[in-house]
Amino acid sequence: MPKTPDSLHFMPNAHFSDRVVWRQPEMAGISGVPPFWRGWLMDRGSLTGRLLAASDNQLQVEVLDQSLQLPSLSERRALSLAANQLALVREVLLIGAGQPWVFARSVIPLQTLTGRLRRLRHLDNRPLGALLFSDPGMTREPLQWARIEPDGQPLSRQRDDRANCRQQPAWARRSVFRLSAKPLLVCEIFLPSFKPND
Repeated sequence: MPKTPDSLHFMPNAHFSDRVVWRQPEMAGISGVPPFWRGWLMDRGSLTGRLLAASDNQLQVEVLDQSLQLPSLSERRALSLAANQLALVREVLLIGAGQPWVFARSVIPLQTLTGRLRRLRHLDNRPLGALLFSDPGMTREPLQWARIEPDGQPLSRQRDDRANCRQQPAWARRSVFRLSAKPLLVCEIFLPSFKPND
């Protein structure tokens, strides 16, 4: 597994999303989300582009893990996958201005990775968001949001209190994208060290 920043140690957990209550924006509760977070959770534009602007173009993508896995129950339901269907799961850390800002987990069903979309297997350190939003045929289903309590996060151990998620909740969002009508799920968790300039 690639090296993680000194400030965090990640242990990817394929089933963290099953402990999270994902909500639609129109459901009761969104009014209780602080305005700052509401703006980030409900923005339907490219998160990669917005993070680039907020970090003065100092955004890095660090791949933590990329492997074939059985998605969690919550992820399978979002993608309408059968229980035994494998997917390519990619987990990355988005580092803005030298700080870990976002933990992102993408679940790409194997049937999506065909034809021209085979290239999704080889993103390396390139951001998935840049590819999604440059595709003229991309569509996106409604965003879902969640407040993830410390014991529901995919973070196992912290070495730096500045990004201590075990004592702090985190805000997250996810949505299903479709490229050529083929689905993939992207989940983004904003870390406590997320302090953009905008």
